[in-house]
Amino acid sequence: MNLPEDVRHAVDAALASRGGPDPITAAVPIAGGCINNGARVETAAGAAYFLKWNAASPDGMFAAEADGLLALRQAAPVTVPEPLACGGGEGSPAWLLMDYVERGTGGPDSDARLGRALAILHDGGTGGGGAPIPGDDFAGFGWHRDNWIGSLPQANEPDESWGVFWRDRRIAPQLALARRAGHLTEGLFDRLVDVIPRALEDVTKPSLLHGDLWSGNVFFTPAGEPALVDPAVYRGDGEVDLAMSELFGGFGPAFYAAYAEARGVGDAYRSYRKALYQLYYLLVHVNLFGGSYVAGSRRAAERVVGEVA
Repeated sequence: MNLPEDVRHAVDAALASRGGPDPITAAVPIAGGCINNGARVETAAGAAYFLKWNAASPDGMFAAEADGLLALRQAAPVTVPEPLACGGGEGSPAWLLMDYVERGTGGPDSDARLGRALAILHDGGTGGGGAPIPGDDFAGFGWHRDNWIGSLPQANEPDESWGVFWRDRRIAPQLALARRAGHLTEGLFDRLVDVIPRALEDVTKPSLLHGDLWSGNVFFTPAGEPALVDPAVYRGDGEVDLAMSELFGGFGPAFYAAYAEARGVGDAYRSYRKALYQLYYLLVHVNLFGGSYVAGSRRAAERVVGEVA
């Protein structure tokens, strides 16, 4: 494939700094991403890595992704690629290099393993053998840095109130962006914003979230081990990940059964919280892809307002 020369040279330099010269000799495209370019790169010494790059990515996007991967590696009892180096910007495509994880087809218990692993992550994680988790130096809901959801900025300034955080850092910014494009201007969404703190007032324990948990960001290794990629991490209600997983097809029934058995799912989730959490991702899709997601956003808002107001 046509790997940009400036990216190739920068990655070669990064690999050399890790253990001596080992230049890239091949790059095989990997499909799946809708924003970035991705490839399995091979080196003269026979090593394989995963490389992603984007000439138009905002400054810091890949550094934020690397930060999220490191956090998940420390806390999640699943496979998470290790970020090895990132760079670019200032006229050169930004890039992120990580170790290459082989994809398999999964086994009969893979969905259940993923469900149990997600419950462990939401209940405090594995601790990564004692290594600190990035972002553990603050209390409350949020994260120690902002990051991105798709190609849109995601603000993570911490707040002690989950309802205030969800209103002010998640729903309100995406709603404002959608309204600037002429979408969702009706009063329904003003009422929705008003009820969010009350709808979430009993959520008091922050969990580390993947933040963008749909099927495209999960795969299974040849051994059937779940693997997580492309996070948008922060600390919030664990049911956010569950809601996102159900939005675009979801995982198998064994995933949801295993999660519920390990951690439980409250009545409020089925009543209105799933809709409230899915609304964030629907608004993101309105802002990324246009009006085809407006109807779904409206239905989610109606569900929340109807149950809570």
